[in-house]
Amino acid sequence: MQALDGNAIAGDLHEVFGTDMTMTAGTCAHCGATMLIAELVVYTRAPGAVGRCRSCGGVLMVLVAIHDTVRLDHQSFRLLDPP
Repeated sequence: MQALDGNAIAGDLHEVFGTDMTMTAGTCAHCGATMLIAELVVYTRAPGAVGRCRSCGGVLMVLVAIHDTVRLDHQSFRLLDPP
């Protein structure tokens, strides 16, 4: 499975937040590493997309499109400066 960076989910995040989120920083709840969303390791070969921490590999966010609506779970990625 090929890993992408956080830019691969930029469009879906824009749909959820209404702004470009790729340069937004957050902290991994698993290891405490701080990174930009653009730096996440993203896998898109699932029913949605999974963003993982570049440091520890922990799952930080999951995006799934259901009936043309994007659902986002980012409980393990604490946004430092949310929009």
